[in-house]
Amino acid sequence: MRVHVVSDVHGNAEALARAGDGADALVVLGDLVDFVDYHDHGKGILGQVFGAEKVEVFARLRRGRFGAETVRYMRSLWESLDNAADVVQEAIMEQYTAMFAVMSAPTYATPGNVDSPELWPLFARDGVHVLDGQVAEIGGLRFGFAGGALLHPGFVPNRRGPWRPYLRTEEEFGAALAGLGEVDVLCTHVPPAVAELTYDVVARRPELGSTSLLKVIERDRPRWSVFGHVHQPMARRARVGWTECVNVGHFQRTRTPHVLRW
Repeated sequence: MRVHVVSDVHGNAEALARAGDGADALVVLGDLVDFVDYHDHGKGILGQVFGAEKVEVFARLRRGRFGAETVRYMRSLWESLDNAADVVQEAIMEQYTAMFAVMSAPTYATPGNVDSPELWPLFARDGVHVLDGQVAEIGGLRFGFAGGALLHPGFVPNRRGPWRPYLRTEEEFGAALAGLGEVDVLCTHVPPAVAELTYDVVARRPELGSTSLLKVIERDRPRWSVFGHVHQPMARRARVGWTECVNVGHFQRTRTPHVLRW
């Protein structure tokens, strides 16, 4: 059995169309939307709406601590539009239409933090399965899926803004994992809370890894834990007990899926 796994597609429909070539199934671990393109500030939704110069300012702020100055700057950008929510919704729908259309069958997908999971059921079709807090059997193994990323402690997201990232508390994420039961392969967008898997060597800061995910791995000892989210990790792989934990890569840039064989 051969399964290809990708994450952090960020608008690269051309590469996604070939991601399942030669595989028995494709697993997609989220972040289909290209919201902020940190490599080309003129691309992504922010680049298309506000232009590269303003996105460069946001990217510079974002590379620091995601604090009040960054929030104020983003709020000022959204407030400059008369219909910010409609603009964002239209751009997201356009990207999803392109992304889901090229997914090969069968595909099993879970959303990442820049995704809008409430829209995903609109794009599910025969052979393309949208899963979050659910299990699928692939080649005789149980694959468990839990999407989204973790909410920073103390951070209160703007629920009425034009765009809302898919963020969960550690408790909410842990509950989603608990609902899966024992699985052979844990499929999440975020990594377990292992230092070398969460530290981004380019951004020079750690992303939030899940302590709940780490506990499940230590307790249930699945064969694999696969994830993305951290684009340039200190380490792509780490073994936790019996489990091989693998960052499958920043697919927008690598264009190469991670391969699971059994």
